[in-house]
Formats: sequence, structure tokens, C-alpha cells
Amino acid sequence: MAKKKKQEEFEPKIVVFACNWCSYAGADTAGVSKIQYPHNVRLIRVMCSGRVNPAFVIKAFERGADGVMVSGCHFGDCHYMFGNYQAKERFEVLKSLIHLLGLEKERLRLEWVSAAEGGRFAQVVKEFVEDVKKVGRSPLALTNI
Repeated sequence: MAKKKKQEEFEPKIVVFACNWCSYAGADTAGVSKIQYPHNVRLIRVMCSGRVNPAFVIKAFERGADGVMVSGCHFGDCHYMFGNYQAKERFEVLKSLIHLLGLEKERLRLEWVSAAEGGRFAQVVKEFVEDVKKVGRSPLALTNI
């Protein structure tokens, strides 16, 4: 009698564009505080969430990401004053692009996380990974990250 292979659970590839001043520091706070979050998250530090070009997000999906999160400072806390407002505007464009590409809205997320919110960063990432697991692998992936 042959043993059945235990089917591996799908682990989505997640890319997080994180603001240098708040969200990236929040991820660092999670690490220093030993607050665990999924290992399948790749952080890309950007100086400001407002500088995340929609083309960067589309490229991440093309390169194998199953989900992409943009994370920045809370409103009123942006190091560049209005960068997070710009991020919000660009995110609205991204939602339309994602829809046109035939991807589910659950694959894209925008979050505000401060440097002191390591626990919140970990929780948001865990929730996002679970949401992406529900929709499965991205059909847009051309290569692997």
C-alpha cells in the first residue's frame, strides 16, 4: 500500500513596499520584539509610500508575487508631509489596474503602520497572507521571485 503524499499547503509569495520612516521601522520593531509574522513576506524599503509607482506593483505580480501590500505612515505622520495621501491616490489607480488584469481585489492591500506598531505590522501581514491563501496562486506570474 503506497503512502499518500501529504499535500503541501499553498504559501503565497507576498511583497510589501514599506515606507522607510514608519512601516519598515514597524517591521523592524516586530523583529526586535520577536513578534513573528509569515516567512513568505519580502519587504522592499521605499523612502515613502507615495513614491510607490503602480508599475512597481504590476512588476511584482509579473515576477511571481501572489499578493502586494503598500504600507506607509499614518495620515499626519508622513516624513514628507503628503506622501501617504499620494499613496492613497495611487492605490485607487492600482485597484482599477488590478481589476483590468483580472486579479482579485484581495491580492492588493494598503495599510498605515507606524514605527511603534510592530505587533500591528505582524497582524496585518498575517491577515493579508490568509486573504491571499483563499484566492490561491496568481495567474499573472511569469517568473518566480
